[in-house]
Amino acid sequence: MSLLYIVRHGQASFFSDDYDQLSKKGFEQARLLGSYWQENGIEIDEVYSGSLKRQIQSADSCGESFASSGKSWPETQILEGLNEYGADEMMDKLKQELVEKHARVRKLYDEYDTATEEHERYRTFHRLLETVMEHYIAGEYESNGFETWREFHDRVNYAYRIIRDREGKSRKIAVFTSGGPIGVSVQSCLRAPEQQAGNLNWRVYNASVTQFTFRADRISLDHFNGISHLPAEMKTYR
Repeated sequence: MSLLYIVRHGQASFFSDDYDQLSKKGFEQARLLGSYWQENGIEIDEVYSGSLKRQIQSADSCGESFASSGKSWPETQILEGLNEYGADEMMDKLKQELVEKHARVRKLYDEYDTATEEHERYRTFHRLLETVMEHYIAGEYESNGFETWREFHDRVNYAYRIIRDREGKSRKIAVFTSGGPIGVSVQSCLRAPEQQAGNLNWRVYNASVTQFTFRADRISLDHFNGISHLPAEMKTYR
């Protein structure tokens, strides 16, 4: 049997000019994971990442910490299929249509638009995104010009399939990705309704580890959203 560790990137730079960039805390979260793996005798044979900056930075920081004692860390292989769904583009394309059609979406958008304090902006944005995501997954819209949920779901599962189908026995694989692809990995493994992939997404901590055991004809979920390597002050969702 082979082991697949799927890691969410460290904290990104929310509400900054470049969200796709780890914060100082995000770099430290990834380093803590590398140290934890190294200290607990975890071996890694293969490393994969999406092409987003925050994903690659997380893989690099984790690897540098892991290898600091002289242990080998594989070169990261990039698979764009592991990238997150385009939340900004999806929100931009769907916002107007959903605001016009649904009073609840209009109310949530107004709350976000008028929020001024950082904590309130984060809270109202997250509530708005959750609701828009429900419509996005269900396909309940007419807008176009962006990646659909079905396209996202299929490309993520295809990327996982590429990784799992490569030759070798007793492989130990680390994948650095984002909350959306992690939600898809668990939902697909459990054959749950696809709305559950979105629900799981909101619960995934930065730098958390979701672990699977697999072989050619079978995959099983061992652990979801593990953060035993993070002290309380380092636990974040965004």
